[in-house]
Amino acid sequence: MKIRIERNPSQERLAALKITTWPTWSKEVSIFPWSYDSTETCYFLEGEVVVMPDDGEPAQVGKGDLVVFPVGMTCTWDIRRPVKKHYRFD
Repeated sequence: MKIRIERNPSQERLAALKITTWPTWSKEVSIFPWSYDSTETCYFLEGEVVVMPDDGEPAQVGKGDLVVFPVGMTCTWDIRRPVKKHYRFD
């Protein structure tokens, strides 16, 4: 299971996905376990996070990144700067 990261997607790409219609989620600096029951696509408006999958390579994501977390992934989130993101579960 691999985290897909698109760095600084174009405004056209974000508009095509209708990112601004997605809900937002915010979280302070913290470390916590997480698992994905559905695929999550998110666009980071603020923050910096290292996501450490239980069975994969850590990924550093943050402001300006469009990220897809696969269904079934179990990981630990290490939020190093407060996060705000748009998200959608499929």
